[in-house]
Amino acid sequence: MRPNDAARTAILTVDDDPGVSRSVARDLRRRYGADYRIVRAESGDQGLDALREMKLRGDQVAVLIADYRMPQMTGIEFLEQAMDLYPTARRVLLTAYADTDAAIDAINVVDLDHYLLKPWDPPEEKLYPVLDDLLEAWRATDHRPVREAKVVAHRWSARCADVRDFLTRNQVPYRWYLCDSPEGQRLLAAAGADERRLPVVITADGDVLVEPTDAELARQVGLDTKPAEHFYDLVVVGGGPAGLGAAVYGASEGLRTVLVERLAPGGQAGQSSRIENYLGFPDGVSGAQLADRARRQAIKFGAELITAREVVGIEASGSARTVHFDDGESLDAHSIILATGVSYRQLTAPGLADLTGRGVYYGSAMSEASNCDGQDVYVVGGANSAGQAAVYFARHAKTVTILARAASIDASMSYYLVQQIAAIPNITVRTCAEIIEGNGEEHLERLTLRDNSTGVVETVDAQWLFVFIGAAPRTEWLDGVVVRDDHGFVVAGPDLPLDGVLPRGWPAERAPYHLETSIPGVFVAGDARADSAKRVASAVGEGAMAVMLVHRYLEKR
Repeated sequence: MRPNDAARTAILTVDDDPGVSRSVARDLRRRYGADYRIVRAESGDQGLDALREMKLRGDQVAVLIADYRMPQMTGIEFLEQAMDLYPTARRVLLTAYADTDAAIDAINVVDLDHYLLKPWDPPEEKLYPVLDDLLEAWRATDHRPVREAKVVAHRWSARCADVRDFLTRNQVPYRWYLCDSPEGQRLLAAAGADERRLPVVITADGDVLVEPTDAELARQVGLDTKPAEHFYDLVVVGGGPAGLGAAVYGASEGLRTVLVERLAPGGQAGQSSRIENYLGFPDGVSGAQLADRARRQAIKFGAELITAREVVGIEASGSARTVHFDDGESLDAHSIILATGVSYRQLTAPGLADLTGRGVYYGSAMSEASNCDGQDVYVVGGANSAGQAAVYFARHAKTVTILARAASIDASMSYYLVQQIAAIPNITVRTCAEIIEGNGEEHLERLTLRDNSTGVVETVDAQWLFVFIGAAPRTEWLDGVVVRDDHGFVVAGPDLPLDGVLPRGWPAERAPYHLETSIPGVFVAGDARADSAKRVASAVGEGAMAVMLVHRYLEKR
């Protein structure tokens, strides 16, 4: 124990019974009060508030102790959310004898370190030995402050916005400075750079990157960009929910698995501010949290995750399947799962293309949310992603206006989101609305809107526009390689066009498996597949199903 750290290191206990809560805190102070702050809370929400305050102050938390049976939020649900704030804190669940099955389940759900049966008298025998071991394990972990990169950027630069978004979505700690601020000027001078070539990124190790590409940035901040091997059982192309699901199941079932992602794990879902209808998360989970948990889970099982690499082609090379990268390199495997997902369609109204990254953003651009405080935000789209973004931005912005071309959002947006939006006073929904022009000098300043039901045109002041329309599959590079439908989605399994019994040119003596493309051993999962459900849960399920079919393919070769 480092004496200077001890005073700011906490043990947090959560129990909704005030008497039990005081008793637990008393036992903890008796043994550990001289070295640790003992913090107690009487509800999960109260405990999370305490953790957030400690996080902001830079305090450390060594152990989290939560009672299983609490109203509104169980101990498991509390620990699950607390993991996102303090992932290295040791986790203990307090249970009655009748709840031991729940405690055992929690070992898998929240990586539980231990569960304690109540009562534990005497604590010298049943409580302290357990906590002594957990505290010793925690102290053996490195808890030094997180090292940050520094980004010097122009406020209204599309590339600067892209770099900040790349770092945010890959969970690389950084702090950004405006190029014309005193600190920004000092950093530029120290780096030997100037404002004409931005952004400038100074890594935690002091390396200076001027106008870096995503690949250069990824390498310098410690992300893996090169596969460790030359041949795998399975290559997963795309790191959205389908790709992450495939990586988790592939690696956990013993396949040598590598996932290749062009930008950051999570895909479109990773940009969602809150997903509330995903099974197992009754209080909702952000796309970034879900993606990070899936990423850690895949790595835990032995999958490799390669970031900032663009796949531009695939081919069958005898029994091997090859993926080609944009830098000319390639990688071989027994099988491939395409999980490239979709991207938001671009608005074609005059003026908007030049303002992309300068007030106009495709996706939620979470790195920009704090800059919207007290301002007017416009969100284009009528599906769940647009609704989730509107709810999130409403916490920061003065007003949020949803622009939907349809006459209603009820048919395209989940019922729970429609109800939430109706209850938030600073969100307005404008239906039958279309943007016909955007204007601004350095950044977006005005939007011209048309009401398609009345034909009325008006111009409104606007500094922030976030677009969530349509779903364009990322499959242009597969043109002429696998069968796609008229919209570019990959056709698979029983939907493949038949010539007699088998797809035209099919070399195998069998029909395609359900998610198999027109190339044997190449499968597709998630939103890139024709007629997919376009939901996070179904994408994860298809990723898992694709791995099962990979096994079948490998066995029948």
